[in-house]
Amino acid sequence: MEYQLTAELTSPAGAPDLDPLQQVGVVALLDTRLSRLASIEGPDGVEITPVEHSVHAHLGGANVSWLLDAPALVFAEDATRAVLEQLLEETELLDGWQVKHCAVTATDDQLESALAAEEEPEEDPEPEPLTEYELAERRERLLEAAAYVRAFGPEAFGHTDGGDVTEEEARYVAGAIAHGVEMLIDELFGDIQLLEDEDTTADEVDALWALDELPQQYADRYTALFAKQFLVATAILGHRLTQAEWTAPLSMAEALALHIAKSRAELELDLAEVMDEDRVAEILAIFDDKAFEDGDHEALYDGGGAPDADVMAWFRPYAHLTDAQALHPYLADEGPSAN
Repeated sequence: MEYQLTAELTSPAGAPDLDPLQQVGVVALLDTRLSRLASIEGPDGVEITPVEHSVHAHLGGANVSWLLDAPALVFAEDATRAVLEQLLEETELLDGWQVKHCAVTATDDQLESALAAEEEPEEDPEPEPLTEYELAERRERLLEAAAYVRAFGPEAFGHTDGGDVTEEEARYVAGAIAHGVEMLIDELFGDIQLLEDEDTTADEVDALWALDELPQQYADRYTALFAKQFLVATAILGHRLTQAEWTAPLSMAEALALHIAKSRAELELDLAEVMDEDRVAEILAIFDDKAFEDGDHEALYDGGGAPDADVMAWFRPYAHLTDAQALHPYLADEGPSAN
């Protein structure tokens, strides 16, 4: 089974932004080291085969997109995180760099293929599940990430005196949402690169990581510029999650970004095996009531939007907002240069 991995590598805290020449150097260095890997040994000796990769540098680090052949998603994710951390540790010129985020995603077609494969008789035994130690590490990362979600207290996830949601469950879901936003940002870097390389729209690309999660009736309007603006909207949304008080999504784009981040959160919670699927759905439904003003964004997935809708209007603030809730300059109608 092939999985697409995205990883965000960050330069040391406090280091100056990478200039264009340094960015070229980082790409060349990482590309060379990754090209030398013929295989990766995962947990319990499971073999993971790199298929292809791409590296994109930016001011604060680099984004790695990696296609891997692995028996299971969890093995691919954990093994490649370890490989990237080791690569940075052994590369003197990248001293102090860190793997901020590393996650594997699959397209809907891949997930369907995986489910079909699971229903077929297997001649070989399934890979061993994650050890308790590995699960504990994954769970600890979620609990640590929960501290960044200051906009919502445990009650936003159903933890009240009379409720049955525990504080720990609330923290797990909060941390998963924080990770979900990070994953979405990482994936958008990859989508932008693909759309720019192909100079086309999302409907002309076989598989994208984040934009494929948006309402697909408008895929022919998802350009590289759209993806860049969606990235900015997602980053703004993520920042507000860290603030002391919550401000509901200011635009359709922000609502869609939070919607996709929630789907990534569900994946994180499933991999960590902290609660069953029904429990996660129950807690996220409580969160929805606190986080969104309405469900207009969900209606788009049911064909509720106008066929000729201007998707760039998704970045404009809702009509009822005040002047104090101003639009970010990058999201203005005239937009920045797409070059």
